Amino acid sequence: MKIIRTAVMSDLDAVASVEAECFPPAEAATKEEFAERLRYYGDYFWLMFEDDKLIAFVDGFVTDEKDLTDEMYEKASMHNENGAWQMIFGVNTLPAYRKQGYAGELIREAIRTAKNQGRKGLVLTCKDALVPYYTKFGFQNEGISGSVHGNVVWNQMRLVF
Repeated sequence: MKIIRTAVMSDLDAVASVEAECFPPAEAATKEEFAERLRYYGDYFWLMFEDDKLIAFVDGFVTDEKDLTDEMYEKASMHNENGAWQMIFGVNTLPAYRKQGYAGELIREAIRTAKNQGRKGLVLTCKDALVPYYTKFGFQNEGISGSVHGNVVWNQMRLVF
């Protein structure tokens, strides 16, 4: 049975482990960064479990800043509970569970939460290959992001309510 819930500090090891399997080291957040993120915005982690195993998660914080910047990945304290925009920093699904719609379920949950909280919308960055995937949820490609995270070219995608 699959369940979705927000994160608590005891999820730290599982979250860091899934991230390490999903992203190359230059792009993956560290366990220490996740500890800070959970401390400041655990309620903005949407975790999917199969029984007791974490199989996928989406995380990000809320801010009044319009664009996603590299500084946001590093400074969890920039989270602003009353911010206008829900940022999405990571969409992670363990390789054995991909192509089954789990990431989509979590993205829709993040969208629902942001809408229910009265945000203006959501912002994320992605590589070229994922632009069509995120457009299916209503995100619009705003072009190349200012992010140089992991020495990769990122597109900034925005979903406005």
